[in-house]
Amino acid sequence: MGNVGLLYVGAVLFINAMMLLGRVEARAAAILNLFVGTMQVILPTLLLLRAGDDLAAITAAAGVYLFGFTYLYVGIGLLTGLDTTGVGYFSLFVALAALVFSAINFFDVKDHPFGVIWLCWSFLWFLFFLLLGLKREELTRYTGWVTLVLAWGTCVLPAFLLLTDHYSTSATFAVAIAVCAVVAFVGLWIFAGPRRTPRQPSPAT
Repeated sequence: MGNVGLLYVGAVLFINAMMLLGRVEARAAAILNLFVGTMQVILPTLLLLRAGDDLAAITAAAGVYLFGFTYLYVGIGLLTGLDTTGVGYFSLFVALAALVFSAINFFDVKDHPFGVIWLCWSFLWFLFFLLLGLKREELTRYTGWVTLVLAWGTCVLPAFLLLTDHYSTSATFAVAIAVCAVVAFVGLWIFAGPRRTPRQPSPAT
């Protein structure tokens, strides 16, 4: 059930990336945010109802709510023209919580690739905080490209690997994801990061 949700998280991140890069109009992007946000609230609720005393299942459901609420918040905000600071500071909460979920995957679940993936999500949601909460608009293009890369690399690809039973929890796979992520983040900063305006020489007196 969670694997299906992960696939559509990739879809909504792809659309949101296109919005940040100026390819999709904001109100048009809002609809998919509402669809996926609703899915990401219903699915973990169903998981909780079936979890009983299964702490691992409860923890997994708790993590999904973070993203469901984000997409609902974004979708409603885009449709109603809300100021972005609320969703921006909620993104900071998600970024910090994602660090804990990363540690859980590394040390408790022993799912090392998803430990790295949660770190990637923490970085992305921290970018959302800077962009939407602190209004760092110079980061719009960089955030859009990072969102695009993580939509495919941390959502769509793992979802299909899980759905086809080809996913591996090995440390080697985790290292490969981490290396690709770092290279992508640095390369995208060079390609799409804020451009410094050259300092103009002061006129001679």
